[in-house]
Formats: sequence, C-alpha cells, structure tokens
Amino acid sequence: MDSMKTLSVVVPVYYNEESLPALFAELQAVEQTLRANNIQLEMIFVDDGSGDNSLAVLLDLRRQHPRVKVAKHARNFGSMQAIKTGFRLVTGDAFTILAADLQDPPELIPQMVERWLDGAKFIICARAERDDPPMSKFFSASYYKLLRAMVVPNYPPGGYDMALMDKIFLPYLQNSGKNINIPLFAYSLGFRPQIIRYKRQAREHGQSRWTFSKKFKFFLDSLLGFSIAPIRIISMIGLAVSGVSFVYGLFIVINALLGNPDITGTRGFATLAALISFLLGMIIVMLGVIGEYIWRIFDEINHRPESVVEEIF
Repeated sequence: MDSMKTLSVVVPVYYNEESLPALFAELQAVEQTLRANNIQLEMIFVDDGSGDNSLAVLLDLRRQHPRVKVAKHARNFGSMQAIKTGFRLVTGDAFTILAADLQDPPELIPQMVERWLDGAKFIICARAERDDPPMSKFFSASYYKLLRAMVVPNYPPGGYDMALMDKIFLPYLQNSGKNINIPLFAYSLGFRPQIIRYKRQAREHGQSRWTFSKKFKFFLDSLLGFSIAPIRIISMIGLAVSGVSFVYGLFIVINALLGNPDITGTRGFATLAALISFLLGMIIVMLGVIGEYIWRIFDEINHRPESVVEEIF
C-alpha cells in the first residue's frame, strides 16, 4: 500500500467566528472522503488580527483535531499576508487555499484531489457565476477585464481564489514579494491549470471586511506588481502629446510668419489655460504611477516584515 499523503488547507481568518464551526464541519466531511484515497488533511488557520472571538473558536477546533495548526498575527496585515504565513506552516504533498466565509465550497476539494492524483500539478476553481450584489459584480468584472487586458491575457474571466497546487509551488510562493496577488502569481508561474467551474455562493455568515479601499489597493498591487503596461501607457501618452504640441507649435509659427495676429493673440487664452491644466493633471497622475512603482521597490528592500506572527499553536 502507498504511504499516506497529506493535503494542507490554508485558511486566512478575519472576523469569521460565526462561519468557522460550519467550515470545520465541512472540512471534516471532506477528510472522510479523502481517506478513501489514502489522504489525510492538515488544516492551517491564520488569524489575521481579528477583533472578535475567532481565535478562541480556532483554539477550540485545535483541541478537537490533531492536525489543526493555528497562527495568530500581531495585527491585521491582510489576507495575502495571512495566506503566506500559512504557506510557511505547510507540510503536505499538496496544498490549497480556502476562504473562511464558505463562499468557496469545500466540497470542491475532493474533485481537485482526484485530478492531482491523476498527475495534474495545478487545479483551479474558476467562478462561472457569483451571488454578489450588482455593484460588486460590476467592479469585479471591470477588474478582471483590466487584468486580462494589461497583465495576463488568458487569466480566467471571473478569476479564481480556490486552487490546489502541488508542493513544487511552495518555495516560489513562500519567497514571493510583499505586495503580491497570490492567485495571479501562481498562475504566472507557467503551469497549465486544469479548471473546475463552479458558482460562488452568497455570504451567509458575518459581514464582509473586503472594503472598496482594500479592493482598490489589491487592484494596484496586481497591476503594478505584474505589468509594465502603466509605464508604457505613460510613454505613449507623452509621445502623443509631444507630437500634437509640435504640430500646434508649427501651426502657430507658420501663421505668425503669415501675419495672422488672431492665432497668437489673447483669443486663445482659455484654450491654452485648459490645455495647461489638463497636462499638469496628467503629469501629476504619471508621477503618482511612477511613485507607486518606486514605493514597491523601497518596500521590498527596506526589510520591513510583511507580517508578524505573535504565536503559533
């Protein structure tokens, strides 16, 4: 008989005390299913500075199961950082990331494991549908369209959060940069994924802490962390403005030589003021984009920790 393999499940936790018992029950059911394939489950929960009773619930779960690991961040650092903390505790032959709010169903895990046992190294669960509010769907669709247009053309149109990866992924993910989109980074490594499509469920427990400001920062990290497109767009805009300015200047010179005073007189003041204001605004935006890139370089080299683990249980 083959030796028993281990699947590690990494769960970032932030204000999820209500959903954790239900999630644990579903993971136990998944574990019973996996035992038929001689696979045991390692559950790794990372409390990312929750202000509710999430940690107490996690410690209770740990007392109920011998292969539950719990890590506690000193404060809230973000879900990506919590996931990377979980990666450092992974000991399994394969691993997956699971949301604590049960919007991504744990029952997909056995399907991914079957494909992994058949030789696949990378299996993703791509969203075919999602039970989210209309505005959330709009922003999500816009985000993934921009991502496909500027970063990864073949990225799943609805994105993915849930994936099963072989342990060969682990060193690359553990050593990735601070400002990172982990699903996008894993996808960019070049392994051809096998895709399972599913409908993302509506949130039933608690309130989402995934605010618009966090989503916007995540978008900037995804775009600026993986693509040179913003810098190239700035270069193209600068080239276009320079060309238009040259033609306009040539037009003024020619008319001045022809003695047409209306072209260079005060009648064009409003137009010039509007153009100068517009171009100054563009310059400020461009400097902001360049500054975002420079900040990410600084953030990588100043050795500030991306997360602080207060305790591991």
